[in-house]
Amino acid sequence: MKRNSLFKRVTMLSMASIMTFSLVACVEKEPSNAADSASENGEKIIKMGRVTSANSKLPEGDTYEDNAYTRLVEEKLGVKIENAFEGEGEDYTRQVALAISSGELPDMMRVDSREELKELVENDLIADLTDVYNENASDYIKDIYDSYDGRSLEDASFDERLMALPATIGDEAPNMIWIRKDWTEKLGLEIDSDGDRSITLDELEKTAKAFIENDPGETGNPIGIPMAYWLNSGSYGGSALNMTSIAGIFNAYPRFWLEDENGKITNGSITEGTKQALGVLSDWYKEGILDPQFGTRTWDDIMALVTNGQTGIVTGPWHIPDWGLSTVREMDKNADFEAYSLEDENGKVNVAHTNPTGAFIVVRKDYEHPELAIEILNLFYDELANSKDLETDYPEVAEYKELGVDGSTRPFNIEVLKSDNLLFDYSTIMGAVNGEIEMGEIASSEARDAATSIKKYTENPSDADTADWSKYHSRVKGMGLIDKLTKEDKFNWVNPVYFGNTETLEKKGANLLKLEEEDFIKIVTGAEPLEYFDTFVSNWKSQGGDEIIAEIEAINADRSNE
Repeated sequence: MKRNSLFKRVTMLSMASIMTFSLVACVEKEPSNAADSASENGEKIIKMGRVTSANSKLPEGDTYEDNAYTRLVEEKLGVKIENAFEGEGEDYTRQVALAISSGELPDMMRVDSREELKELVENDLIADLTDVYNENASDYIKDIYDSYDGRSLEDASFDERLMALPATIGDEAPNMIWIRKDWTEKLGLEIDSDGDRSITLDELEKTAKAFIENDPGETGNPIGIPMAYWLNSGSYGGSALNMTSIAGIFNAYPRFWLEDENGKITNGSITEGTKQALGVLSDWYKEGILDPQFGTRTWDDIMALVTNGQTGIVTGPWHIPDWGLSTVREMDKNADFEAYSLEDENGKVNVAHTNPTGAFIVVRKDYEHPELAIEILNLFYDELANSKDLETDYPEVAEYKELGVDGSTRPFNIEVLKSDNLLFDYSTIMGAVNGEIEMGEIASSEARDAATSIKKYTENPSDADTADWSKYHSRVKGMGLIDKLTKEDKFNWVNPVYFGNTETLEKKGANLLKLEEEDFIKIVTGAEPLEYFDTFVSNWKSQGGDEIIAEIEAINADRSNE
């Protein structure tokens, strides 16, 4: 039995706190069994493990157990939800570990890794959902999962049996180059001459040099391209101020676990392509194109450069105008950015798929109504998501949307989105902006708000407020670029082979990231020559990298035999 392995890992959080929780749990919660939790006075009951948020924004009087969403489940499905336990962050992880170690699970709960899911399967603690999914899932729900080409359901399956309902997270690639458009126009610079919004490394370099030489921000101290000292991110959604887009030119994907040309597992940070990308940055540093203080500036320092007009080039995701570039607009009402992708010598934009899942909903074995998990999925991620008139159909839910109530208050604190959900949102938003559909037809309040802001901005750009400016830039220019590249088939997608954790990765992963950051700074700033990258790779492997690779190979081999 492997039931105690996760529990042992969680004891690092604090043995004392676990003991305290155990004592409290004994007082507050009596052990449950299938008969007790399945029905109560003729009403179906689901006892859940709930992931909460510190700032749920629930209206006064509502709780995680009794709110618009749980009341909707009771009304529509005839099911009462009771919380077996609830918690946030490490507290929730601890309670899941205790449930696994004791063998007493709530009827349904979220687990946050495939390792936990595998442990539940191996200990025969959760229900096989294959049949209830096939029989009860709506066509739309099945379409969502099918959009991942089997990757998502496969993550939740063992021996070809579906053992959980996976959360799904759509792709957010690529890392973009955001350039001050008002500056390129002021200087008469022509970049992207073919208008396809994909530029070469030479065009980016030429633009940075022009900004340095001409100082369009009139600060007296212009900076070319600033980048954060960590240089890389394993997520395109968190890819601000790093070299992800430059690495992509060389078919490099730092911090992603990949299969190399020989079929062996490697990490994108130690590939030849990453070495080439570092060589570009090292040359730029010598020439003054890269920020001369690279490696020493904080995030706030770099954003101050952007806000003060010292630099007009920023790398980042499609949504960086909402939370980063908006500060520029606050300081300069004439500020305007354009989003570009970096293309390789073949005109392709190279990107890696992100983790398709991230979390799972499991059902306790022998729970009498496992189909309820599918019915909840249908209700929230199909019926509500596709409602044409939320205010009429689900007035309490519509009110929650307006109040900004956190999504964690739903029974399942997960997202279930199509792989191209971003493109769907873009299409819907632009349909409303262009008058092709009514604003009220947009089910998502976030998309509806974005469309409203964009219309306001386009009607009067010079006097539009910052929020409207931000939504226009992130959606029309950011999302719009992804939509354009997709339609033109310019993406070259790469599939990482692993997204989880391993024993050694858990112990040594942070040190390996620190090693990467320190050695990459040395190479870029010239403290070490580019050839030092080979020393970095050797150290990375000997300090835990090879162990992690071996563990991932074993995990993947095990999965192929499931």
